[in-house]
Amino acid sequence: MVRLLRLRPLALASTPASTRMSRHLRTALLVACTLGLLALFLHQANLREVWAEIRSADGWMLLLALAATGLTYILRAWRWQKMLEPIGSARFATALRTTVIGFAANALLPARAGEVLRPYLLARREGLSATSTFATIIVERLLDLVAVLALFGAFVFFFDPGMTTADGAVYRAVQVGGLSAAAAAGVVLVLFFVLAGHPERLGRAAGRIERILPARLARAVERLVETFASGLAVMRQPRALAVALVMSAPLWLSISAGIWFVAQAFHITMPFTGSFLIVALLTVGVAVPTPGAVGGFHYAFRVGATVFYGVPNERAVGAAIVLHAISFVPVTVAGLILMVQDGLSFARVRSMASGETEDRGRMEGLEAATPARADDRSAG
Repeated sequence: MVRLLRLRPLALASTPASTRMSRHLRTALLVACTLGLLALFLHQANLREVWAEIRSADGWMLLLALAATGLTYILRAWRWQKMLEPIGSARFATALRTTVIGFAANALLPARAGEVLRPYLLARREGLSATSTFATIIVERLLDLVAVLALFGAFVFFFDPGMTTADGAVYRAVQVGGLSAAAAAGVVLVLFFVLAGHPERLGRAAGRIERILPARLARAVERLVETFASGLAVMRQPRALAVALVMSAPLWLSISAGIWFVAQAFHITMPFTGSFLIVALLTVGVAVPTPGAVGGFHYAFRVGATVFYGVPNERAVGAAIVLHAISFVPVTVAGLILMVQDGLSFARVRSMASGETEDRGRMEGLEAATPARADDRSAG
């Protein structure tokens, strides 16, 4: 199932030997990237002073940051449940459970594998089309980008940046980058709206590749593309899309609050709206596909705190480490517990996310909804 989402034609599938070589090369590149980012992050940092900064952090503020972080997963699950309504009903408990498992997988596996795993798990439990469910994750990520850029725009244009120590050239580069990303997000939003309006046309267009692919495979791709476009149903309903956009505001404000609480715990002078800038930088940092965003997350926060707010390096490093721990450790532990309850081993989750256990015979059923398990539908 997951392999289908990756749109890799069976006729072009790699041999086991080349697949293993590719996997080893990818792992080596990820390890090198992670180590390089960590080296940049810890450059010129006195670890003894970093530890002293962590020990002097305000525990109550860190607890508030932990609570704000927990709230984000509740809000994510609630928004996802609403986004799924055009393609079928899903229970909030299932949406929350699979969201936590998915984010735990993101923390443990590279390339944000949890974003493929959680729609599969929810579709299996709720009897929805796995491909259509995956499409809602794409829309969700687009809404997240719009929300992040809206916060960044509000920071730049409506609030006093309050960054007397900021490097003007760096700040202008961040502004240009934000505006460029906003334009790109607008184009993608329009494109998704057009695709969502005519899924059958998109499917027929994809079917034309029959000229270069075997007929059976071309028909499978056509069904896959049409089902994926059907999953963008929320884009065809202005009211549902508006609800999802509105629900993105408290979600990202809670994320910003968690960042601001950590900053206050480390006695960093930064207005609440300053967290909007840090959110935008962290979004870039976590885009690097390292497990748990290790390295990219830390470096992005350190740059934001030191360059824009003049925070001492050791304090910024300590705050980044603690913020990362609050953001990833609790959800990872909770996700592992839920995996055990569901009978999912880590090895099985990893193979599900990479598509290694996928039965190729399921290609024929790619456009059909994944059947729900009787015990899942009767539970909760």
